[in-house]
Amino acid sequence: MAMDTVRVVESSDTKQKRVTLQDLGELWTLGILILLSIVFSLAAPGFFSVQNWVSTTVAASNTIILAVAETFVILTGGIDLSVGAILGLSGMVGAEVMQLLLPKGDVLSLVLGILAGVLTGAVCGLINGFVVSVMDITPFIATLGMLGIATGATYLITNGTDIVNLPQEISKIGDWVIGGVFGFPALVALVVLVVAWYFLRKTRFGKYTYAVGSNMEGARRSGINTRAHLFKVYTLSGFLSGLAGMLIVARLATGSPLEGANDELNAIAAVVIGGASLFGGRGSVIGSTIGALIISVLISGLVIMGVQPYWQTVTIGIIIILAVFVDQRRYRNRVLR
Repeated sequence: MAMDTVRVVESSDTKQKRVTLQDLGELWTLGILILLSIVFSLAAPGFFSVQNWVSTTVAASNTIILAVAETFVILTGGIDLSVGAILGLSGMVGAEVMQLLLPKGDVLSLVLGILAGVLTGAVCGLINGFVVSVMDITPFIATLGMLGIATGATYLITNGTDIVNLPQEISKIGDWVIGGVFGFPALVALVVLVVAWYFLRKTRFGKYTYAVGSNMEGARRSGINTRAHLFKVYTLSGFLSGLAGMLIVARLATGSPLEGANDELNAIAAVVIGGASLFGGRGSVIGSTIGALIISVLISGLVIMGVQPYWQTVTIGIIIILAVFVDQRRYRNRVLR
C-alpha cells in the first residue's frame, strides 16, 4: 500500500513537471532568441550596432504583422497560405493607385493609395473567409487557391514590372527612424502586436477564437456563430497582410511584384516556433512575435556573416520541420495525459 502511494506521488510529480515544461512556451523561445543574438554577436562583428538593430527590426516588422495575422487563423485550427501573395497584391494595387493619382497631388495619392492597398488585402481576406466558412472548403485548399489568384493578379497589374513613380512622402514614411533607434514600420508592428494581444486576451472575439480552435462543435453548441467568426478571422488576416504590403512599398519606395513571395512560410514558421499548435486552440501573439524575431535575427546574422542567401531558405525550412515535430510531440503528450 505504501509503495502504491509512493508511485502515485511520483506519477503526480512527473506529470506536474511535464506540464511545467510544456507551459514554458514563450520563455523557451525567448531563450533561443537571446542565444542566437549572443552567437551572432560573437561571430559577426557589428551585429549589435544601432544600424543593424534598426535594419533588423524594420525588416522584421512585416514578418511580425503577418505572424499576428496567421496566429488568429491558426488558433481557429485553420491556416492561411495566401498572406504573402495578398501582401504582394496589396502593395502593387496601392502603388498603382499612387502612380495614377500622382498628378493630383502627393498627399492625396499617398492617402488613397494606402487605403486602396489595405482595402485590397481586406477584400482578399473576406473572400477567403467566405470560401472557408460558407462554402465549407478546407482552409488549406481555399487559401492555396487565393495564393494563386493573388500572385497572378499581382503580375497582371503591370505585366510584372516595378512601379517606381510614387509620391516622395512614401519613402519618408519608410525611412523615418524615431529617436535614431526605432523605425516607423517597426512602430506600426508594435502597435499591431499590442492591439492584437488585447483583442485575444481581453475581448469576446479572442475567447471565441480560442474556443473555435479548441472544439469547433462545442463552440457551436455553446451559441457561438462559428461561420461568422471564421469569416471575421480570415478578413482580419487579409487586412493585416494588406497593411504589411503597404509598409514594404514605403520601405522600398517601389511597388514590386516579387514582394511577398514565400513570406507565408516565414509567418507560419514564426507562429509555430512561438508555441502555437497547428491543431488550433493554443498560441499567442507574443510567442509568434518572438518567433518572427528569431527568424529575422537568424537571417540578419547569416547576411552579416556572408552566408549565401539560399541557405536562409534552407534554414527556415529546417526550422519549420523541427517546430512542427515539437508541436506534434507536445500534442501527443497532452492527449496521453
